[in-house]
Amino acid sequence: MDSVSPTVTLALAAIAGYLLGSVPWGLVLTRLAGLGDIREIGSGNIGATNVLRTGNKFLALLTLILDVSKGGAAAWAAMELAPQTIAIEAGLIAGFTAVLGHNFPVWLGFKGGKGVATTLGVLLVAAFPVGALTCATWLLVAGTLRYSSLAAMAALGAAPVYAWWLLDERYAVMAGGLAILSIIRHRANVRRLLAGEEPKIGKGGAGETSKIDAHTP
Repeated sequence: MDSVSPTVTLALAAIAGYLLGSVPWGLVLTRLAGLGDIREIGSGNIGATNVLRTGNKFLALLTLILDVSKGGAAAWAAMELAPQTIAIEAGLIAGFTAVLGHNFPVWLGFKGGKGVATTLGVLLVAAFPVGALTCATWLLVAGTLRYSSLAAMAALGAAPVYAWWLLDERYAVMAGGLAILSIIRHRANVRRLLAGEEPKIGKGGAGETSKIDAHTP
């Protein structure tokens, strides 16, 4: 890509990141497994939490791994292929648009997941120390308060602070944008948390899960 202008390179990174992130692995895997359309059960979300509602733990784990991986792959490929002078910027842009692709996939009428797993993949590859601390924050909040949605928002909300502290403003801006996007995507969960109606991790039966949004992608 050395012969391509920086603007075109970054634009290509954004497009490629979006397309990679828009692959709806939860939907693909459940259909291949003969479980029907994941969008017609539970919350209708295409992420791992809703896949788990099919009762297939292996598919849910595989969906989680693939959703994390596509975010990381987008960031890694852009950083590897772009010229060194803009490699970081290309990786951050591709990572950000990969999350946009997961949340708003063109193939599904722009109705996708919430992007937490894909965001973690981006952070782990593009800014490993930030990604590691973000994962640790999720585990701490989830293990203490037992709310997956709250853990996701707290972890991603802390990511820009970690990025500013450990790296620089480029990473902080990207992480901040992803944090804002995550909170917007979790607005229904925020309403339930404020009303005391958000189910905790491990709580709620099938009847309840059919009425709520997925806590995580």
